[in-house]
Amino acid sequence: MLSNSNNELISRVGPGTSMGNLLRRFWVPALLEEEIAEPDSPPVRLRLFGEDLVAFKDSDGEVGILDEHCRHRQVSLYFGRNEECGLRCVYHGWKFDVQGNCVDMPSEPNPSKSLMAKAKLQAYPTALRGGVVWVYMGPADKMPQLPAFEWSNLPPMHRIATKRKQHNNWAQAVEGGIDSAHISYLHSKIDPDHPVNEGLPGRGQGGDRHPVFDVRDVDYGLLIAARRDLDAANYYYRITQFLLPFYTMIPGPVRKAPDEDIYYGGHAWVPIDDDSTWTWSFGVRAGRPFTEKEHAFMGGKDGYWGPVDDEYNSLHKAENDYLMDRDVQAVGNYTGIRGIPNQDAAVQESMGSIVDRSRELLGHSDTAIIKLIQMAQDLEKGIEPAAPHYGEWYNVRSVSVNLERDTDWVEGAKPYFPGTAMKVAAE
Repeated sequence: MLSNSNNELISRVGPGTSMGNLLRRFWVPALLEEEIAEPDSPPVRLRLFGEDLVAFKDSDGEVGILDEHCRHRQVSLYFGRNEECGLRCVYHGWKFDVQGNCVDMPSEPNPSKSLMAKAKLQAYPTALRGGVVWVYMGPADKMPQLPAFEWSNLPPMHRIATKRKQHNNWAQAVEGGIDSAHISYLHSKIDPDHPVNEGLPGRGQGGDRHPVFDVRDVDYGLLIAARRDLDAANYYYRITQFLLPFYTMIPGPVRKAPDEDIYYGGHAWVPIDDDSTWTWSFGVRAGRPFTEKEHAFMGGKDGYWGPVDDEYNSLHKAENDYLMDRDVQAVGNYTGIRGIPNQDAAVQESMGSIVDRSRELLGHSDTAIIKLIQMAQDLEKGIEPAAPHYGEWYNVRSVSVNLERDTDWVEGAKPYFPGTAMKVAAE
């Protein structure tokens, strides 16, 4: 059981906190590129790690993420004019470029260089990759590498990225993503042909609801195998990844061969603040492009990870009990809630915005949280995390596979993985 002090450490992510400092050592997803798709398009409000920010794409296509408030009178730059390679405050016309430099003070007669320098806003480095705007909010002298996720380097029709807001602490969402046991209950189907289950993937684990876990420590996080009985000769393995600091990878349907229709998904849980989280979802087809129908279903605001409104708030929410239908629960699926993301949100938000861990009885999914706590404590002692500086460590996959009972799962699954994941796990 995590102590109250560790609960406090893992949950608090604002500026200056131990966990906040650790998370800021990594590049993190900030926005979908579609939110600021065009140069000089309207700026976008953004809140990450307890900081209020504003994002914009300038006339040259460069992306800036800055402190939201003008250095002059603290007016929100969300109301600013994005024009001529800068964001101009509408109050007195002070203008800031993507590096946060104040480049114009029309309300000040002959402003000095020192005044212009003092007006500089906090600005964070950004990068565009895989349809996502990434941001680094840590110390400049600790600049990491971008994580080389396979999906982030694939053509647009081979990948999907979506996001939605979730009203709970990031850590309890991460734990839910790591926990393979819950799919046998929370996401199970009573009648697979019921309309509520249309388009949802099959899991392939047979009727075994009691997985046996093997968790391997790897350089980038954890490699987790959940083994279930399939038949007298075979086990079903669901092999997932936890990648530092808050990513998970989840497999698609069982693949019978390494080159067969490679599909998998993943999540990132990026803290907005202590009480809310951006839940990112990624879909990957490495062997072929998504069809137009698949791409629309997986990537649209009304599709698999939706529905969400224009601010990426879910329409299935606590205020309407996630549109739970007791009749559907009786005959359609286990929860009566439509959509796997909504089912996850319902249970994670129902714990409270920050779960009271003193009342929990914990299990295998806490391995990742304990690892993060240790890293945050190490950072306080001056020991820097290694993973942010090895982007290639993130070029791994997840997989579902059936293996004969006498086959070691590491060896049996190795052909399904690119990169170094299985090599590291076996050491």
